[in-house]
Amino acid sequence: MKRLLILIFLLSAITLGSKAQIDTSSDYNQINEDGTFTTNRNQRRQQDSLGTDKEIPIGLKTWTINRFGDRTFTEPDTISHMYMNSIFTTGMRGEYNTLGNLGSPRIARIFIDRQQAPEFLFAAPYDFFLTNVEDFHFTNTLSPFTNLSFNTCGNRTNGEDHFSAKFGVNAGKRIGLGFKFDYIYGRGYYSNQSTSHFNYTMYGSYLGDHYQAHLLLSTNHQKVAENGGITNDDYVARPEIFNESFESTEIPTVLESNWNRYDNHHLFLTHRYSLGFKRKVKMTEEEIKARKFAMEAKKDQKAREEKEEAMKKARMNGEDLDEAEYDKKAANNPTFGGRPDDAKIAGIEPADTTKPANNRIAVSNKEQLDSILAAEKTAAEDTMWLKNEYVPVTSFIHTLEFNTNRRIYQAYQTPDGFYQNTYDITERLLPDSVFDKTRFYNIKNTFALSLLEGFNKWAKAGLKVFASHEMRHYTLPGQLGPATYRENGVFIGGQLSKTEGKTLHYNALGEFGVAGDDAGAVHLSATADLNFKLFGDTVTLAASGFFNRYRPSFYYRHYQGRHYMWDIDADNIIHSRIQGILSWAKTRTNLRIAIDEIKNYTYLGQSYEINEKYNRLNNQVMARQCDDAISLITAQIAQDFTFGPLNWESVLTYQKSSKEDILVVPRFNVYTNLFLRFTISKVLKCDFGADARYFTKYYAPDYAPGLGQFTVQEGNSKTKVGNYPVVNVYANFHLKHTRFFVMMSHVNEGLSTGNYFFTPHYPLNARILRFGLSWNFFN
Repeated sequence: MKRLLILIFLLSAITLGSKAQIDTSSDYNQINEDGTFTTNRNQRRQQDSLGTDKEIPIGLKTWTINRFGDRTFTEPDTISHMYMNSIFTTGMRGEYNTLGNLGSPRIARIFIDRQQAPEFLFAAPYDFFLTNVEDFHFTNTLSPFTNLSFNTCGNRTNGEDHFSAKFGVNAGKRIGLGFKFDYIYGRGYYSNQSTSHFNYTMYGSYLGDHYQAHLLLSTNHQKVAENGGITNDDYVARPEIFNESFESTEIPTVLESNWNRYDNHHLFLTHRYSLGFKRKVKMTEEEIKARKFAMEAKKDQKAREEKEEAMKKARMNGEDLDEAEYDKKAANNPTFGGRPDDAKIAGIEPADTTKPANNRIAVSNKEQLDSILAAEKTAAEDTMWLKNEYVPVTSFIHTLEFNTNRRIYQAYQTPDGFYQNTYDITERLLPDSVFDKTRFYNIKNTFALSLLEGFNKWAKAGLKVFASHEMRHYTLPGQLGPATYRENGVFIGGQLSKTEGKTLHYNALGEFGVAGDDAGAVHLSATADLNFKLFGDTVTLAASGFFNRYRPSFYYRHYQGRHYMWDIDADNIIHSRIQGILSWAKTRTNLRIAIDEIKNYTYLGQSYEINEKYNRLNNQVMARQCDDAISLITAQIAQDFTFGPLNWESVLTYQKSSKEDILVVPRFNVYTNLFLRFTISKVLKCDFGADARYFTKYYAPDYAPGLGQFTVQEGNSKTKVGNYPVVNVYANFHLKHTRFFVMMSHVNEGLSTGNYFFTPHYPLNARILRFGLSWNFFN
């Protein structure tokens, strides 16, 4: 902890040394719809350490990219609302089940929010820490940007710490560079559940007229201690039945000296070359403001240089003037220190307009001169507010992805009878230890040809055709040494999209496996949104859907380790979804309805026995596939209200599965947030309130430590969780460029039935006081 605080201090000192910061709460700042962060003048004047004036440009754009390098502008992470909940592994609205500790594995309770299982299955539970390429924010900034964030609770024995640092800088207008550092250390309020995650990411982008490129390099190291849950849920659910009270660290757990370790390294490169043409277009209001300011700044700079030159000449002539004396003389005598023609400009010497000069038109009266000057001024202004825009018509795109992953399950102590099966695997450190190691790497190349949207008035949509090849390599422990497997897949596809305009947008994509192990795979998806005015405000109707036919992940089909082994001939999963969304900004209402249909749903099933001494016996995990079609309906409504300073935000979700023993989801999931919003001393913005998350009882997914995966409960020891609200009380602040909060999480612990489990046998943390800080710098 001490070393972490020293690191924070050093980084803060380095950043503060530049003396340039952005005021995100000022009336001069705004975040535009395209993600641009600007001020009214786009620059401001400050004094440096020597007391001289300098212009510090301020502006930030952020965006995400897809596998074709298409940019989608996003909002910079500077909003204070709900900042206090961004620290939780359970999600912004408590919609994830976790093992309780910071950085522990998690799974979404809302099925339509779950992502398709990645090829490296063991990374799936860590999406809180791992960032997909499609979600990473690239930056373009007018001055170096730094963000430092830190939140903490507890002490050296059981606390949680999360520190992150982000930095972005530009080398000219076209090149953006930066890095991200992320570190999580959750010591855990229960025994043998610590987490330690490290991420370092570097990124760069080049945005030229003809050539564009995005590069992303990241490395992740993760370590999770596995305790198998507490032995007896009554320690938490019914503590009154015991003769003595127990601290959370004193409650016995099933396992000790067991760890899951993960190493991940990723490289992503997408670049394109575009052919097109240039055209004159009118500047936007922000661009006009920026140019006017630049012209004013240039004029001021020229005036300062002329003043310095005039004062220098005066000193050479023996006249020692300070700036005040100079300004006084210049005000009384326009020719003092000025250019030779300043007198004419000031009106001291009338201009002769009867003679033609420099091939200019001769005029005979003032009215004719004024008419010509007005026409020239209008023509100059019309030209001044135009800019050259390069319009790409055709792009040639290449994307390279390279990923390496390694997972190790290491156990030095295992209770007698814990596992049902034991297999002869050579990789182990001691005769009775477990050392299951699996490796995975893949290389994927995608080539695309794109006709871009909007290059003329008839090009209402963009069109892409593409082909990709992926090679995947797997290594598992075997009886005679490591066993290796290799797969290949070739896909072709196309995309039709419309992203410009305000009324209608759509995107349709089709991808088909034509060769290799993925032959026969189909991925079809489409989204559309319609925006129209109703009662003076905008209503958005959006629809989306997909149809996917694909082989289950390799690790669903084949796995072998010290205690788990399966090899199934799995059929293709067929999954379709139709979803509709209604959003009305006037009433702050969002309604979402989705219907899923899944055939050959593939999952992991886990069973074990609990004896009278609360020992776990005969643990078994197997991959399963349900031949029957499973349907799932989801309805969700989000509604916000404001009554003066009082705000109330709620999200209610209903889910109904046709196979509740296989595709398990809670019937109802609720999040509600009630808070007062006010300002202290006109500068400190404050949200003070309480929020709660709740879901109905259900057989939630269990957790298998030996695989690091969530599983469907099977056997006679199934356990329900839920029907317990978790309430947090918080004060969330925003002061200029700083966000910070103070929170008491799980404030209702001990006030109601103590059945606070999100995952069977893994209790949540009790009442904890938390602090968090996020500081943005532009320098």
